[in-house]
Amino acid sequence: MDIEFVAAAAALSPKTALARVVHEGAALEGAAAQAAQASRFTGAKGQTLDVLAPAGGAAARLVLVGVGKAEAADAMAIEHAAASAYAAVKASGLETLRIELPDASAALAARAALGVRLASYRFDKYRTKEPAEKKPSVVKTEIVAGDGAAALKAFEPLAALADAVSFTRDLVSEPPNVLYPAEFAARVKKLEALGLEVEVLGEAEMMKLGMGSLLGVGQGSVRDSQLAIMKWYGADDKKAQPIAFIGKGVCFDTGGISLKPAENMEDMKWDMGGAGAVAGLMHVLAGRKAKVNAIGILGLVENMPDGNAYRPGDVLTSMSGQTIEVINTDAEGRLVLADAVWYCQNRFKPKFMVDLATLTGAIIIALGNDYAGCYANDETLGANLMAASAASGDALWRMPLPGQYDKALDSMIADMKNTGGRPGGSITAALFIQRFTNGVPWAHLDIASTAWKKPSSVPTIPEGATGFGVRLLNQMVADSYEG
Repeated sequence: MDIEFVAAAAALSPKTALARVVHEGAALEGAAAQAAQASRFTGAKGQTLDVLAPAGGAAARLVLVGVGKAEAADAMAIEHAAASAYAAVKASGLETLRIELPDASAALAARAALGVRLASYRFDKYRTKEPAEKKPSVVKTEIVAGDGAAALKAFEPLAALADAVSFTRDLVSEPPNVLYPAEFAARVKKLEALGLEVEVLGEAEMMKLGMGSLLGVGQGSVRDSQLAIMKWYGADDKKAQPIAFIGKGVCFDTGGISLKPAENMEDMKWDMGGAGAVAGLMHVLAGRKAKVNAIGILGLVENMPDGNAYRPGDVLTSMSGQTIEVINTDAEGRLVLADAVWYCQNRFKPKFMVDLATLTGAIIIALGNDYAGCYANDETLGANLMAASAASGDALWRMPLPGQYDKALDSMIADMKNTGGRPGGSITAALFIQRFTNGVPWAHLDIASTAWKKPSSVPTIPEGATGFGVRLLNQMVADSYEG
């Protein structure tokens, strides 16, 4: 999507749709006023109205988009309104969308541009016979701004964010025969072009490190497991203690020997959504040259049934030396994270660690499809995540880590079991991971409820991969940890 910031008086091309973002109760004129009166359009948040362009007018089409009451029309509301404007005309056959805002400040113009960039995302790599009328026709968006140069400057870090979210959405959308662990690692390796440093450990290196928990999950697959380490040293002091993010990257999850039902199993291509979000975060930190030292760790595996697959009843030895009795091979993500988290704290000694994982169906039962669960053993880190959630729109709900639930993980023959049963399943999964944090401030985000939307009710998130977590963590880093 080509974005341009223009003056209000700039000439309109013949194939332009004009979208006006209006406050609730704002005075309208001419055809717009008549159409609004006839359709009960008030400018309320989320309302759109397609108005036939007046004869002799420069625009081929006019769309009114409500943003709500003026006092509540913040940057996020403008972003969503711009996204709604794009959705209203994207398949119209017109080539250009111009958006007029009630406030043409540089900051709001930049946020409108971000809304369009996010809304225009489309994963159509494998569509070969789609009818032309179903394909988006709008390829350029003009945002009216009082100071185009200032708006462009304000948009630079947001453009880097949009690029990173699209990168994550692409990863999560790819089919599992294309995106397997080695291919995932190869794609993040290419991000070295942005200034990241990327290491990739194969199975031999992980075996030497004693990563029996992660390797146990992947041993039933013909695809080798990988550990990708992404490093960004953007702080003035390159040796300053880093912050760290760890992602579950199960590129396909059959459940292993504890096989999942066939229905909807195809959705398990996005069981690497946590690793996708961490990769996206590192992408945006490098893209906008964030003043911070950050580490991203991706545990990349496939969980497949096979004669060599790990079994219920097996005992795995993790890198930490702790032993794990396998109760259910479909509780595999925590086994991947156990070694990835331990490796991270042991090698990099970070200020804190945040892991992201499409970990449990239990979090969907608890919170539905609009909130991810947030668990934290450190109040400052937990508060910073919740503040970033409110600012970014990536919705979190703080969940408890009650010590008495930890007993559900006790095993008769090993240090722990890999599942504590159905009651409080998302909580006991978080408590399992906490056993590998070694006292480092840590938070766990269970994003099984938010990594994929079908359908989506948020205008900046098309149906499918959401990129959840990239905006959230970028916001937290910018607000709380950049020097």
